[in-house]
Order: sequence, then structure tokens, then C-alpha cells
Amino acid sequence: MIYNIAIDGPAGAGKSTIAKLTAKELGMIYIDTGAMYRAVAYYFDANDIDACDESSAKSACDNIDIDVIYENGVQQIILNGENITPKLRMEAIGKMASKVAKIGCVREKLVDIQRNLAKKESVIMDGRDIGTRVLPDADIKIYLTAGVSVRAKRRYDELAAKDIACDIKEIEEDIKNRDYEDMHRKISPLRQAEDALLIDTSDMDIREVVDRIKSIYEERRNG
Repeated sequence: MIYNIAIDGPAGAGKSTIAKLTAKELGMIYIDTGAMYRAVAYYFDANDIDACDESSAKSACDNIDIDVIYENGVQQIILNGENITPKLRMEAIGKMASKVAKIGCVREKLVDIQRNLAKKESVIMDGRDIGTRVLPDADIKIYLTAGVSVRAKRRYDELAAKDIACDIKEIEEDIKNRDYEDMHRKISPLRQAEDALLIDTSDMDIREVVDRIKSIYEERRNG
């Protein structure tokens, strides 16, 4: 029986980390929707496509095919038959991803792909509009959040661990700006679905959050 879990929330709430671990422990497939937008961004960047040109963006979408496979338990993004996973974390691709995510035809195409994946496999999918737009009929919807200062500290610690110079005040300001943009964008803004369960991770560690979601899953499956 196919079972789908949707996890939404703002940047830095721990969605990806939580979703990956929960999926592994429940034997489900984790779908990184952000990586899909980066794949489109990679295509736009490699082919010099102007993200502000609606006609060019539409033509590009018609030529893009994205698939998700797993190798040794690690998600791989396949773009037009090529595994581009190692190329998706480049800074330029991240900036382009923010632009392409606002394009209607891009979101429509990826939503179709994501829904088809969820029809074939039991998945845990995280993002900004999974429970409200992508999988409105998901068996479980979670809205994962945390205070701005908590999310900023997490990001600061992550960068510091990699010896990357950063300023926590700048990170906090960036998170505030991203929250505003995500919540006020015209297409599929970030919001908590009416039937989503709110989990504030401000005072919780990863293990506690994963156990909470697993508990919800067991209650629903056995209820």
C-alpha cells in the first residue's frame, strides 16, 4: 500500500534532515524537491536561458526530463539521462534555482513529476508547498518550523563547521527575507495546510522530531 507524507516549513527548520532520516527508518523514499528545482536551474544556466523570459522558459520546460533514482541509499537526480547530482550544490545554481522556482511553467512541470513519483512509491517529500499544492491528499501533513534565531544559529553552526566565514546577524536577516518572499510569492506561497500538524523544533533535537513523526505515522496506520 502506497503511503505519502508531506513536510513543509520555512528555510532552516530542518525539513530535509528530518525527512531523510524518517524515510530511511520507515522504509520510504525521500524526495528532495529542492534538488529538482536546482536541476532545472542547472539546465537554464548551461543553456543560457533567461529566467525572466517566459517564452524561453516554456520552451526549456518542454525539453527537460527529470527522474529520481537511488544508488546505495543516496538520491540521484537524472536530467535528460545525465546524473547531475554532484553539480547541484554550486553557488550559481542555487541562485538560479531561486529564480526558476518563481516561474509558473517550471512549477507545473515539477509538480506533475513529483505527483507521479508519489503515485508509484511511498514517499516523504519536503518543501514549501507539498501539503498545500503538490500532495494535497497526502496521508500525513507536517508543518515543521522553528524560531528565526534558532534557524540562524543552526545555519551558522553548519557553516562554521565547514570553516566558512559567516555573520550570524546577516544569516538571521537573510532568513527573515526568505520567509517573507516564500510567504508572499504569487505562486504556491508557503503556508501551513489546514490539516497539517504543526511541529515547532526550536527546543527539539533531530531524534525527538523523527520519533514524533514516526509516532504520528504509527497512530495513523494503526488507528
